[in-house]
Amino acid sequence: MRSSNALAVWGAKCRAGLVERSPDQGRHIFSYNEGAESPEAQVSLTMPVRLESWISRDLHPIFQMNLPEGALREIIRRAIAKLAGEDDLTILRVTGGNQIGRNRFSLPEDSAPGIVETTESLEELLSYPDTDELFNDLAAKYAFRSGVSGVQPKVMLDATARGTSTVGGYLVKSWGTDYPHLATNEFFCMTAAQRAGLPVPEFHLSENGGLFVMKRFDLAVSGGSSLGFEDLCSLQALGTPQKYNSTYERVARTIKDFVSREFLQRAREQFFASLLLSCMLRNGDAHLKNFGVLYERPGQPVSLAPVYDIVTTVAYIPRDVPALSLAGAKKWWPRKILEKFAITHLLLSVGRVERIFEEIADAVSDTRGILSDYRADHPEFRDVGNRMLAAWDEGVRGAVPGRVYSIPRGGEG
Repeated sequence: MRSSNALAVWGAKCRAGLVERSPDQGRHIFSYNEGAESPEAQVSLTMPVRLESWISRDLHPIFQMNLPEGALREIIRRAIAKLAGEDDLTILRVTGGNQIGRNRFSLPEDSAPGIVETTESLEELLSYPDTDELFNDLAAKYAFRSGVSGVQPKVMLDATARGTSTVGGYLVKSWGTDYPHLATNEFFCMTAAQRAGLPVPEFHLSENGGLFVMKRFDLAVSGGSSLGFEDLCSLQALGTPQKYNSTYERVARTIKDFVSREFLQRAREQFFASLLLSCMLRNGDAHLKNFGVLYERPGQPVSLAPVYDIVTTVAYIPRDVPALSLAGAKKWWPRKILEKFAITHLLLSVGRVERIFEEIADAVSDTRGILSDYRADHPEFRDVGNRMLAAWDEGVRGAVPGRVYSIPRGGEG
């Protein structure tokens, strides 16, 4: 395997252009192919088809978007570093045939992106007794096929749904020693989002709590073709390392700029509800890469992507704060600041804002009972569960004064 200084970029099945690193490695250049037609070839909502090249000092944000991070990147790096190096283009070359969204990557001489398809059983994934062993096997098998960002260990794979022959794309997440029971944490946070009526992908927790499995939402329901997906890092022209360098006010503007008019009101309500949920659950990781948009192809209607990647980070980082600034500060804001933001920047009515507060608080309250029961039945989860419950109580009290909860008896270790 050789290092890649240039890659062909494909928009769905259309060969769109070439991205290359300049010889002095001082910049990256993307050029659309001569004769490339918009919208099929367009690689990003922010990069329309044109004759002039798109030049960026670092790899363009839309191409950075799915670069593996954390444990997954380390697995890939260890495997290829000696033979090919470990720069972004080389890693993109390795994972480029299987990406979230429409874009794919290959060597310039290839006639198509290399896509390897194998299928697992969702039922077996969820019931396998040793999930550490299972995830290590999955990582060894699927790491090179997993063009997906995020620090949490994860892989992309296809699996047959329970009791059917239907094949779907899934993300399988594990957790390391620094964040014990993160899969269970995410499962209950996503359950709260679901109970709040927020759009969420299909998701599952393995029987022993070791794996969180989520169905990919960037695949069309009929046919399984890839939808366009762009996270807000890409839409704000920021690289992945800058995912914390923005504000929720700017997120609101980005939603207004890119979401289609017919979906805008719904998107504003969804964004505010998800932000409020993160405040109540004490999720300090609602950064730019954890919001995104979906579309069939450029030129088609754009909607806000479903809610994903919500965890109670305060269970591991007691003094954690929100990922982005609001009203000039990163802190758990009082209700009046959140209300003002919703009314001023998202143009929501006072009555709708009030209902969203109540809906989210009700959902957290409902989920709290399920979490308490699970914690009682799983002593190994008790410590993390107690910290989650305490964080949720604090979050709800701050947003909806008068709602006071206490950890049920038997909760202490």
